[in-house]
Amino acid sequence: MLKEVEHWLSTRSWSMTDRPLHRIMAAKRATGQTVSVVLPALNEEETVGDIVAIIRHDLMRQVPLVDEIVVVDSGSTDRTSQVAAAAGARVVHRDDILPRVPAVPGKGEVLWRSLLVTRGDIVCFIDADLREFSSDFVSGIVGPLLTDPGVDLVKAMYDRPLGSAAGQGGRVTELMARPLLNMHWPQLAGFVQPLGGEYAARRSLLERLPFPVGYGIELGMLVDALHLAGLDALAQVDVGVRKHRHQDGAALGRMSAAIYRTAQLRLARGHLIRPVLTQFERGREGFEPRTYAVDLDERPPMVEITEYAERKAA
Repeated sequence: MLKEVEHWLSTRSWSMTDRPLHRIMAAKRATGQTVSVVLPALNEEETVGDIVAIIRHDLMRQVPLVDEIVVVDSGSTDRTSQVAAAAGARVVHRDDILPRVPAVPGKGEVLWRSLLVTRGDIVCFIDADLREFSSDFVSGIVGPLLTDPGVDLVKAMYDRPLGSAAGQGGRVTELMARPLLNMHWPQLAGFVQPLGGEYAARRSLLERLPFPVGYGIELGMLVDALHLAGLDALAQVDVGVRKHRHQDGAALGRMSAAIYRTAQLRLARGHLIRPVLTQFERGREGFEPRTYAVDLDERPPMVEITEYAERKAA
């Protein structure tokens, strides 16, 4: 490991207990910064309501840390929107944000558009499929941004059990993302959960970053933030254990392909010879191929979008 990373781990890698809530609130009052929490959601009616309710109770009613909770629904066919709204979130549908730009499927697409419908100086992203959720996920990663002006982006780190097996979650992280980062961006080798969906950042950073539209968003954001802000502006906080729905091997393969494409673009801005991934499923007559397109699109930095610039000027 690079000496720079060893130093970073000792100075920019914290536990949520390092910043008690009263200290975080004192910093929020002193700086006047506002906090938006965004939950990207697609068919998450079983979990999204509990997450919203816990954040509202712990971090809006008991203490005013969070100024707004926005659930961006990316086309759910279940009751995600109704459940989220009933729990107290403001629900916005992906296709209603910046309608002149046709939306494409993907998590990164939703996060990019969320910048247009939130106001917070700090934006905190939380996946909507978390179970046994704790508001420490929010306060833990928002805390350093409020207390340390030199920090621009904070990732959550945690244990990720796979069923009853401790520490076996995050398979794409270990098999794809971590090798890529260690070999090509070794300054980022200290991140425990580089692909984790729980992170917070200053709007002033987010609005200057391009957003891969799909699963490459987390790796792309880390790499781009490193180049734009430097390693010392990045940090991570241990928030305990993350429990969520796990995807099957085929879905993880498609995720890996999108992440590899994101890395490839940042390495050489090159072109894939064939930007698709073929997987196999056993059918009645043996193994049958299934071919999927790999996410190619990226959204430009939000500061380049006319509607966003006009909103900032208003």
